[in-house]
Amino acid sequence: MHRLITLRMNRWSVQINPRSATLILLIVAASLTLALIAIATGSLWISPLEVIKELSASEPGDHAFIIETLRLPRVLMAFLAGAALALSGLILQSIIRNPLASPDIIGVTSGASAAAVFFLSFLAGAVSIRWLPVAAILGAACTSLLIYALAWRQGVSPIRLVLIGIGLSAGLSALTTLMIVISPIATSMTAYVWLTGSVYGSEWSDVQALAPWLLILGPLSLLLARTIDIQEMGDAIAINLGVPVQRNRFILLWISVALAGSAVAYTGAIGFVGLIAPHMARRLVDRSFASLAPVAAMIGGGMVALADTIGRTAFLPLDIPAGVFVSGVGAPFFIYLLYRQRHH
Repeated sequence: MHRLITLRMNRWSVQINPRSATLILLIVAASLTLALIAIATGSLWISPLEVIKELSASEPGDHAFIIETLRLPRVLMAFLAGAALALSGLILQSIIRNPLASPDIIGVTSGASAAAVFFLSFLAGAVSIRWLPVAAILGAACTSLLIYALAWRQGVSPIRLVLIGIGLSAGLSALTTLMIVISPIATSMTAYVWLTGSVYGSEWSDVQALAPWLLILGPLSLLLARTIDIQEMGDAIAINLGVPVQRNRFILLWISVALAGSAVAYTGAIGFVGLIAPHMARRLVDRSFASLAPVAAMIGGGMVALADTIGRTAFLPLDIPAGVFVSGVGAPFFIYLLYRQRHH
C-alpha cells in the first residue's frame, strides 16, 4: 500500500498517490516531446534541436516566422483546447456519475455551436468576427442554464441532467442544421469547418484569450477535488458527510461549461475529447480527481495536437480539420463504451 502525498495550502489539501505523481511527470515529458515534434513537423521539416535553439534564442533565427508565428500558437491552442475539453468531460462524468457524459453529448457543445452558427449566418456582416467566441460562450452558458432549470425538481439528479441534456442537444443540432441550409454557401462552408473543429489560423491573441480560462478554472476544480471524490460515492453518502451536494454540483457544472464553452469558442466543436481523455486517464492513474485531472488534461491536449499535426501534414497541400481525426477515433470508442454499459 503506497503512502499518499498530501499537498496543503491553508485549509485546502489534496492527496496524490506516489505512483500517480510519477506517471503525471512522465506524461508531462511525453506532452512536451509531442509538442516539440508537432512544431518541427510541416511542409518544411525543421530539426527538433533547431526548434529548441530557436525558442531559447534571444534573437530571431532563420525559421523564426514559421516556428513562432505559424506553428507554436497553433500547437499551444490545440493543447489548451484539448485540455479544457478533457477537464470539462472529467468533471461532468464525476458529478453525473455516468461514463458516457461529456460536453458534446449532454448539450453544452450544441449550445455553443448553435450560437456560433447563428452569429455566422445572421450577424457576421454587421458585427466583427472577433465577437464569435463571445457568442459561442453565451450559447453554451444559456443552454446549460436551461438544462439545469428543466432538470431541477427539489434538486438536480444526474439522470435527469443527462436525459434533458441529450434531448436539448438533439433539438439544437437540428436548429443548427436548419440555419446552415438556409444560409449562403460561403457562410455554410465556414460554419461546417467551425462545427468540425480546427485550430487552423490560430494566433497569439487566441492563445492569450483561451489560456486564462484553463489557468483559472483548472486549479479551481482541484480545490473541489475532495468534494468531487465524495460526491462520486452517491448523493446520500455525500449529504451524510456534510457536503452541500446541490451547491457544489451547480458550481462544478458551471466550471465544466465554462471550460468547454471557451474551448469550443476558439477552436470549434471538436467532439469526443471530453469523453475519451477521462477514460484513458482512469486506465493510468488512481481514481482520485486530483490525479485524474492533470492526466486527462494532458491526454486531451495531446489528442488534439496529434490530430492537428496529422491533418496539416498527411494530406499536403490540404489542411484537414483536427476534429475529423478526433471523431474518427471517438465514434468507435463511444460505441465501445455503449457496448460495455449494456448490462449496467
